[in-house]
Amino acid sequence: MIPYSRQFIDNDDISSIVKVLKSKLVTQGPLVKKFENKISNITQSKFATAVNSATSGLHIACLALELKKNDYLWTVPNTFVSSANCGRFCGAKIDFVDINSETLNICEKELSKKLIQAKKQKKLPKIVVVVHFGGNPANMFKIKQLSIKFGFKIIEDASHALGSKYKKKPIGNCKYSDVAVFSFHPVKPITTCEGGVVTTNNLNLKKKMDLFRSHGIVKDPKNFLQNNFDDWKYEQQYLGYNYRMNEIQAALGISQLKKLKKFVGQRNKIALYYKKKLNNKKILFQKILNQNQSSYHLMIITLKLNMIKKSYKEIFNYLKKSKIGINLHYYPVHLQPYYQEHCGKIKMKNSEKYYKSSFSIPVYYNIKKSDIDFVVKKINKVIQ
Repeated sequence: MIPYSRQFIDNDDISSIVKVLKSKLVTQGPLVKKFENKISNITQSKFATAVNSATSGLHIACLALELKKNDYLWTVPNTFVSSANCGRFCGAKIDFVDINSETLNICEKELSKKLIQAKKQKKLPKIVVVVHFGGNPANMFKIKQLSIKFGFKIIEDASHALGSKYKKKPIGNCKYSDVAVFSFHPVKPITTCEGGVVTTNNLNLKKKMDLFRSHGIVKDPKNFLQNNFDDWKYEQQYLGYNYRMNEIQAALGISQLKKLKKFVGQRNKIALYYKKKLNNKKILFQKILNQNQSSYHLMIITLKLNMIKKSYKEIFNYLKKSKIGINLHYYPVHLQPYYQEHCGKIKMKNSEKYYKSSFSIPVYYNIKKSDIDFVVKKINKVIQ
């Protein structure tokens, strides 16, 4: 089976992990801080908080932004459930904004319309989670303008987008958002096995997120609320969680970051090759706007089913039987049983059309040229 994506681990990565295993610290130590600093440098953000998953990062971002019960969080349907779940963890109500059928990101026009209506109903969102789908940057300038007008906070779910650029600047710099969250799952541009990080330019948010990831505990007496400064004392000031990244993950992340440009560059080359070789009369590709760069975490194709004799299911099953690890990213969140119970049955036209005609095809750093050609051959054959 040719997977749709997978990690690339070399001897330098292995050596970095072995070095930690031979050291005295394997959980909380200096490498986590070093990894955070390197992420800040790459994203051009002021601060970074490393966590054990992007889901944890989304959660502590919502907590730091003071999302509460009965507040509203909006996001898109074509995303992993964590983009919505982070709001539910805080007791918030979830609503969805449909996508642009070309970029597959949140549609700014739909967002604007929905905000105008929500203002009349006094149901404006406290947070909008903007997903850079597949690594393709959303139109953050327009979304930021809407946030100023309607007063909501912005979380960039950049789980797919480390190495992506918006207007030639790295995703994660938080110029147009309050925080950005990245994932380091093995299928992402770099990996720490499991893991994530949150970037921000707001020191107050950084301090809160650091506390929320580690039980809400303060150890520095200068920040104690009680007048008790014994050496053994610490204070729990928030209801926090154990969302910490360990030294082993951080060491792997530091090593992987050295190869980020190479990884993203190779993914872009593979994507360009697919676009040249696949039958683009019967296939649509995700639109990348000028001045932007996608990390191509996902290589998504959309079938023009009205021009193809076979059904989506027939094509999907044929490629799977051909040992090609295609995948649907994602079954829309608003159609999941939990969210139908929570939100009711709602219609998201573009998102629903997308999931019935699109899938991700293999793209990763060390995929063989022969495997890419095999994928192209099988796709072109089945859609003839």
